[in-house]
Amino acid sequence: MRARTSDGDWLEKSGGRVVHVEEIPAREADFIDAGYPMTEFMQSALQSIGVERLYSHQAEAIEVARQKKNFVVVTGTASGKTLCYNVPVLESIVESDRTAFYLFPTKALAQDQLRGVKRLLDADPRLGDSIVAGTYDGDTSQYARRKLRTAGNLVLSNPDMLHAGILPNHSGWSRFFSRLRFIVLDEIHAYRGIFGSNVGNVLRRLKRIANHYGSDPQFLCCSATIANPAELAGRLTGEPVTVIDRDGSPRGPKRFILWNPPLLDKHSSERRSSNVEAKNLMVRLVKEGVPSIVFSRARITAELIYRYAREDLIEKRKHLADKIAVYRGGYLPKDRREIERRLFEGELLGVTSTNALELGIDVGSLGASILVGFPGTIASTWQQAGRAGRTSEESISILIAYNDPIDQYLLRHPDYFFGRSPENAIIDVENPYILERHLRCAAHELPMEERDEESFGPHMIPILEALEDQDTLTRLKERWYWARQDYPAADVSLRNISDATFTITENLDPVGRDQRTLGTVDAVSAPELVYPEAIYLHGGETYFVRELDWENRVAYVERKEVDYYTQAIVESTIRIGDTRQSAPIPGGMKMLVDATVSWMTVAFKKIQFYNMDSIGWGKLDLPGQKLETVALGIHVNGETVGLLSERNLKVSEGFAGVRNLLLVVMPLYAMCDPSNLGGIVESSNTGVPTLFVYDRFPNGLGLSEKCFYIIDEIFQAALELVRDCPCSKGCPSCVGMPRMPQLHHDPDHQLGFPMPSKEAATVMLEILAQADREVPF
Repeated sequence: MRARTSDGDWLEKSGGRVVHVEEIPAREADFIDAGYPMTEFMQSALQSIGVERLYSHQAEAIEVARQKKNFVVVTGTASGKTLCYNVPVLESIVESDRTAFYLFPTKALAQDQLRGVKRLLDADPRLGDSIVAGTYDGDTSQYARRKLRTAGNLVLSNPDMLHAGILPNHSGWSRFFSRLRFIVLDEIHAYRGIFGSNVGNVLRRLKRIANHYGSDPQFLCCSATIANPAELAGRLTGEPVTVIDRDGSPRGPKRFILWNPPLLDKHSSERRSSNVEAKNLMVRLVKEGVPSIVFSRARITAELIYRYAREDLIEKRKHLADKIAVYRGGYLPKDRREIERRLFEGELLGVTSTNALELGIDVGSLGASILVGFPGTIASTWQQAGRAGRTSEESISILIAYNDPIDQYLLRHPDYFFGRSPENAIIDVENPYILERHLRCAAHELPMEERDEESFGPHMIPILEALEDQDTLTRLKERWYWARQDYPAADVSLRNISDATFTITENLDPVGRDQRTLGTVDAVSAPELVYPEAIYLHGGETYFVRELDWENRVAYVERKEVDYYTQAIVESTIRIGDTRQSAPIPGGMKMLVDATVSWMTVAFKKIQFYNMDSIGWGKLDLPGQKLETVALGIHVNGETVGLLSERNLKVSEGFAGVRNLLLVVMPLYAMCDPSNLGGIVESSNTGVPTLFVYDRFPNGLGLSEKCFYIIDEIFQAALELVRDCPCSKGCPSCVGMPRMPQLHHDPDHQLGFPMPSKEAATVMLEILAQADREVPF
């Protein structure tokens, strides 16, 4: 990839926008032969896709798999991880008539990997004749499903389908399970928090079914770079794993650039639109013939940047306007797959995307990646940046900051950004609330026995006995049997989001007789994206939402050219119910309460394209949405308020920082992901400022409850974190993170929250943790 254009290094002519350039050196390929030769047909298949020799990590993984050991491969983006499992799997199917499950966190990834498998199968008739491969998910036809059940030996699916569609109907898969040799888990860094804890239990149910049919499968795992790959893979699978992390793939030199949009004028604190900056960079790269991807934090942003870039290209280089596309959730599967195909085959020069393309879909060889706003984690940042530079040629990655405190801090402190290690991925498969749901499912699949405790852990028998007392299970001769007529897997969602979706239907004539399905949106997001009078952006085009039909879950839209987009105004509240427990703590009180978190779209703003001026607004009357859950509440007493006041500090400022610190520390104790907890500081429930941290899952999962009992340890850990941070007034490593902006808002038009007071948070934690006070700031 050419970072220098025909008229000089345009990055150096950025007008002061480039605040830091990190030079990442090239790396030579490290080739090595496997322990013993691959089969002739496998060698010819690899040669057909241009692979003459194996990288060191590929050879090591194949050797470990042949030794019948589980592994997790942790190497960079585009390092050829898929061959680490494709080679041993395909060899075992052809030579030993075995079967394999490939599990991916998304349907799109399964489809992409199926294309990769088929490229190998097409290379040699022996492979094509021996292997029946296909995806098994919600988009699979009934005919294809029957074929895979009766004749398939390589099934690509996702944990949700395995949980609800395959395991409860395992008798129809008896042939497949009896021959199961490998379970492949790709992109395991996506299995974290509640989702990962659920997936870990699904895998234990899968092993149990496989053992029932006489097989004992191996796990072959792959992950992006995280801090704890061995721990995560081991907890997911319940098995020991060998870590393979010596990356033997080549890498060209990369320049990672931190880019700050300029101030509007020297007297202003406002900056030029980050979206427009991204558009300009994308257009410049496309003109130079550099294949590029632009990542954004919201669907609306991906659509806006695409629209702006396309309009620019139509005006200046019309023949290039069709060389770019936008990719995000909510598009129809056939539309997403067409974009994926065009990317892989090199038909596109640019794509704007949400994090939907962050996972390992093969997008071909890209020369540049642009990240619009800090993605939220170091791991995601490097995953997105790694989408460029998939060959030995030079590449660039550019992080464009938004004008919010976190992004601006990172640009002022590049050493912090480039010196940080990726985050840990945390799961808790033995969480009693999660385990109880899966033990119901497991008992429905096969009777439970005491020996299953080896897989499900020490909480299993007490939970089974409780279910027996509820007449959910019946115990006969040391076995627990499902005693009800319902289907428990249908009531268990693996993810903490709604499974319901709305269809977005375009009216092609005034009376609505001629219609087409434009896309879909999940039920939680519908009130923020397709409310009446909203402008829905799809493929860069503007659609006016005529009606949102709640009963039939349909949003009716019509094509309408306007010069603005809309942004929902959402109000959220928390209302507490019964107090489960309460107790005094140093400087205040803690309580565990039932809570209802509500949010409602109450109005919308009209925002003009490009200049972001608000040109109008409208009121809305839509049903609210609720999350019934459990929350941990903390409030301080008058003495603590007085101690803060003596130093001219406010309780609200202290709680703002403590909230952010607890949302970082509590997941380590609750064994969950930060996204599984929410936090809010408000006064309406108790009459005084109160911090509530709640489980972001219906009816709670015991996360806040667990922290209620050990809050003193958590306060101490949070205090150590803020004290050990070398900053003076607060930064993303202490009181400044995490931020939780509204998911579907354009960050360009949503100012970040100010950095909380480090001093106020520290003083408050010193009181709550009963710690000795340090010298004043």
